Amino acid sequence: MIRTEGLTRRFGDRLAVDGLTLEAREGEILGLLGPNGAGKTTTVRMLASLLAPTAGRAWVAGYEVGKEASAIRSTVGILTEAPGFYKRLSLERNLRYFAELYGVNDARSRIRHYLARLGLADRSRDAVATLSKGLRQRLALARALLHEPKVLFLDEPTSGLDPESARDVRRFIGELASERRTVLLCTHNLPEAEELCARIALLRTRLIALDRPEALKQRMSGSRVVVGLANPRLEFAAALELPFVRGATLEGNTLSVEVADSERDVPALVRRLVELGAEIRSVTRDERTLEDVYLELVGGNDGAA
Repeated sequence: MIRTEGLTRRFGDRLAVDGLTLEAREGEILGLLGPNGAGKTTTVRMLASLLAPTAGRAWVAGYEVGKEASAIRSTVGILTEAPGFYKRLSLERNLRYFAELYGVNDARSRIRHYLARLGLADRSRDAVATLSKGLRQRLALARALLHEPKVLFLDEPTSGLDPESARDVRRFIGELASERRTVLLCTHNLPEAEELCARIALLRTRLIALDRPEALKQRMSGSRVVVGLANPRLEFAAALELPFVRGATLEGNTLSVEVADSERDVPALVRRLVELGAEIRSVTRDERTLEDVYLELVGGNDGAA
């Protein structure tokens, strides 16, 4: 449903998106992660035909970016981080206005359907100005879906929401994939991306990595082993001289050790600590998180894939 080949955008001398090639399948939620200025919003604007690419090609729902802009705009749904509404108008009147812009048939029925589905039916006659930010995000989702798009671009959909509102929005986004809609989700919320996304694209001007969250974590070499000690002493530092140890920290009674392969290396580490007189209370393996992957691949990356 979304495909790009070398998609590039420059703003003067600044390269915002560099040669992006990826594909989002039908019914897939694809996460687009990266630091501020990584090119996420610029990518969405190009794919939505709101901004022309400098080079490369892209297709959305079968239409080519740059050649079939009107068709793309009428086919996709967009939720921005700060969706704009006419605040003095009611929820229903706002949606009716946008439904007319999209040429939605039977707009009244469609509006009622999505207001009910998003838990806003009892607020339909209230002014948008009276809504909390969480409820406005729900309304923005209703607006993005009025014309039943098969492709959705969601930019930080839960930013600034309280935990309950964010949970409700995430739950609704998860339902979209079961309806065979393709969702491109831009977010800084790593747990949210791991929960919702079938695959994650890490972007920093260029595409750094693209894979399933679990596969991304498994690709990272090394594991963290946490050892609880009854008698922590400085001489245990000798255990850190083992060839497979990549680093360690001792905080109170807890020794955290980075090893190359926890399955292989933990027995040797424990054996060495016991030889040094350590009284071990517990040994646990702390698996890599998506945050670890993000910080290693994106946070410390100079932009090259």
